[in-house]
Amino acid sequence: MQPQQGITNNGKQHSLKVLSLAALGIVFGDIGTSPLYAIRECFHGEYGIEAAQDNILGVLSLMFWALTIIVSLKYLTFILRADNKGEGGVIALTALLGSGIRSAKKVRRLLILAGIFAACLLYGDGMITPAISVLSAAEGLKIITPDFEPYIIPATMIVLAGLFLLQHRGTARVGMLFGPVMVVWFLILAVLGFREVINHPDIFRALSPWYGIKFLIHSGIQGFTVLGAVFLVVTGAEAIYADMGHFGPRPIRLAWIFVVLPSLLLNYFGQGALLLSRPEEAYHPFYAMVPAWAIIPMVVMATLATIIASQAVITGVFSLTRQAVQMGYLPRINIIHTSSKHFGQIYVPQVNWIMMIATLTLVVGFQSSSKLAAAYGVAVTSTMLIATVLFYVVAREKWGWGRLAAGIPVALFLIVDISFFSANISKIFHGAWFPLVVGGALLMVMTTWKRGREILGEQFRNLSIHFQEFREKMSRDRIERIKGKAIFMSGNADLVPIALSHNLRHNKVVHSQVGFLHFRSRDIPRVPNKDKLQIDKLGNGFYRITVYHGFMEDPSVPMALSLAHGQGLDFPLDETSFFLGREKLISGQGELMCHWRSNLFSFFSRNAYDASAYYGIPQEQIMEVGVRLKI
Repeated sequence: MQPQQGITNNGKQHSLKVLSLAALGIVFGDIGTSPLYAIRECFHGEYGIEAAQDNILGVLSLMFWALTIIVSLKYLTFILRADNKGEGGVIALTALLGSGIRSAKKVRRLLILAGIFAACLLYGDGMITPAISVLSAAEGLKIITPDFEPYIIPATMIVLAGLFLLQHRGTARVGMLFGPVMVVWFLILAVLGFREVINHPDIFRALSPWYGIKFLIHSGIQGFTVLGAVFLVVTGAEAIYADMGHFGPRPIRLAWIFVVLPSLLLNYFGQGALLLSRPEEAYHPFYAMVPAWAIIPMVVMATLATIIASQAVITGVFSLTRQAVQMGYLPRINIIHTSSKHFGQIYVPQVNWIMMIATLTLVVGFQSSSKLAAAYGVAVTSTMLIATVLFYVVAREKWGWGRLAAGIPVALFLIVDISFFSANISKIFHGAWFPLVVGGALLMVMTTWKRGREILGEQFRNLSIHFQEFREKMSRDRIERIKGKAIFMSGNADLVPIALSHNLRHNKVVHSQVGFLHFRSRDIPRVPNKDKLQIDKLGNGFYRITVYHGFMEDPSVPMALSLAHGQGLDFPLDETSFFLGREKLISGQGELMCHWRSNLFSFFSRNAYDASAYYGIPQEQIMEVGVRLKI
């Protein structure tokens, strides 16, 4: 028995190493490329402060404690506990508020709205991150020779355009290279930093929080605004939580503790040590650490690292879109699975093109990573602040933590979050309005769609009848039954679909075997196959089929019928007719929803992804029945 145990342990250790390596490529790509611009923005950006010794030690101290408190403590120690059946991210955290929370209904709805807004803000972040990351790497071209400066913007746009154009191929194959490339990247960061700190070992005095506190006290308002640049070292922290479902918390924590954090600290402190002796290099201290012979390879390597960081953000936005659709906050949208082995590998064409246009426009509009950095931070700090509040509610009311156990760490996190949020507020006038506008517009769309579907749902319930009433009608009117199988898509498992009532009124016949198919989203990422299906025999050839799916899953009619066949209910896909209700929306003149919102809802309803393709139903077997509804 002992050898078998040893094999098992070796297998687990190997799996842990593989997952930790993969996490380096996916989870830490964004935070791992911050050394390209974070120190520079503190001493050379929009709010740059003089590269004097006290300022350098103060900034490094603030960076160290920001990484410690926000990443090591807040996310890795506390918030990673708030998983929803293994999945993380602000959507998963918001979903935890759906049940088991004792707060008043209005308070819970407000918290859920805040969580959805935080998710909306990540779209703006997803547009800025690729632009600032790739542009900061391409700016290394002018370090090679000033003659290359005119080519920085075109080169950046070519790289970004290529990245978005290749999204339809999926990232499963490329993803295998992410981990090893980022291992090399973090090793380079560590080596470059070590070469500098070995000449100025006293730079590690900045590990003391006193230097950061003294800096903020003595530098006044300018030092406080520098916090907006210091915050750049923790950009990507939200991705750590969002990608937890792909790797689990342990590989992420191991990768951070043993590779990412030491490499980042060595590089940041190395840049600080460089500035102690050569403050004139503040315009690009990262590339100033690189030997002349290695500049070209370094520009190439930095570009690869920023592409990986951008890919992780883009993939995260795709995943966020699918979750919003499953939770009913967005209309049906074309979601393409690009890998049969990796569930998370998806491609959302409409979102991809919108992000591509927005990102390229940002590059052209801002022209430099320094100006983009001045526009970055408000959306991310807002998301982090909201995540802290939601975590407190979940810890107190879902897990039963005491006020001190939940309050003490959350109070510390709020102090840091509010400080960074306040320091970034001034960026609104320098372009930070962009992600806020994107987030606000998306929140308007999501809440309008959610409310519109609720209004239509109420009308469906009023127009529909219960099965008992339907059965009595069939018996009374002696409705003819014809041989065949039919599935009626149902929005409410307790009511007879309107499509069946309308079909009966006009055609006067009903198939011999009828299934009412209803998809119901659960507030968990995935529902196990054994729990996905509930079949109720209603008698006389009628069946109610309820299919449960998580917010990380796509509803699929072929999958549902396959599971039903396994439970003895036979509705072969190619022998079954499918009936869907097609909504004809009529403006209610502001009675149910204000006029502009009803028009917005109608627009998205008309342009929603075709139901047959979304649910995987063969187009030639669908019959649509029109239903007039007021909105």
